[in-house]
Amino acid sequence: MAASALPPLPPQLKSIQHHLRTAQELDKREPVVAYYCRLYAMQTGMKIDSKTPECRKFLSKLMDQLEAMKKQFGDNEAITQEIVGSAHVENYALKMFLYADNEDRAGQFHKNMIKSFYTASLLIDVLTVFGELSEENAQHRKYARWKAAYIHNCLKNGETPQPGPIGMEGESFDAEREEAGSSSVHSGATPSSSSTYEANNIPTSNYTGIHIPPGAHAPANTPAEVPHNTGVTSNTIQPAPQNIPLVDPSLYSAQSAGEVRLTPEDFARAQKYCKYAGSALQYEDVSTAVQNLQKALKLLITGRE
Repeated sequence: MAASALPPLPPQLKSIQHHLRTAQELDKREPVVAYYCRLYAMQTGMKIDSKTPECRKFLSKLMDQLEAMKKQFGDNEAITQEIVGSAHVENYALKMFLYADNEDRAGQFHKNMIKSFYTASLLIDVLTVFGELSEENAQHRKYARWKAAYIHNCLKNGETPQPGPIGMEGESFDAEREEAGSSSVHSGATPSSSSTYEANNIPTSNYTGIHIPPGAHAPANTPAEVPHNTGVTSNTIQPAPQNIPLVDPSLYSAQSAGEVRLTPEDFARAQKYCKYAGSALQYEDVSTAVQNLQKALKLLITGRE
């Protein structure tokens, strides 16, 4: 990205450091998600402190980065249209969440899965740029952040984590320490104990009642860090089998009633479903694409969801 490096992160803005780190890590492979991570950090930073000289200087440089990215990707619908951007970020966050959940339920506990849970929670934070979170996404965020802390602490203490939703309380997870030694360190963000998630920041409710999508329904595995130089050529990679949902038979015979009048909100929802479907196809997630297209069709034909 053609933009000047950021100055050191002021202590007042420590709460956005991991979102900025995530943006840096995604710059090459997911620039749209990286853009919105920075936008979230910018908006959050402005609310925290935009008056002190060091914060004003930092946020000004961050704004320069956002403007540079906007120019670079100005022809990308996900940057110019919020509804497309929201679908893109949500799809990526959910894909990362499902990868980690799939690994968790299979009993495959490792650092990459922990980071995927934690990064998914950060990306759900980013979704607040587009408005209030849905109840489902709010639950996913709490669960993912808690799971990252729980599994991390189990492995650190030599214990075997319990897979899937369980009832646990107050865990803390030092994400900065986990990333120490990584080559992609945000310039200006120095490791410190302040990045530790305190127990009162981790949800303490029992998660056995939360409706988390089973890992078996996850799309193809997408780790938080894509391995480099694996020596595997693209023509040896086989697509993961997917369970394609059946087309709702009622759509074949459904006819628009003469009295059905679609409101502007109906058109907006139908458009949103189509955008979600398009974003899902970018990740070859056929099941999600089909489901959203069917929702759009049903809404347009019948006026009901």
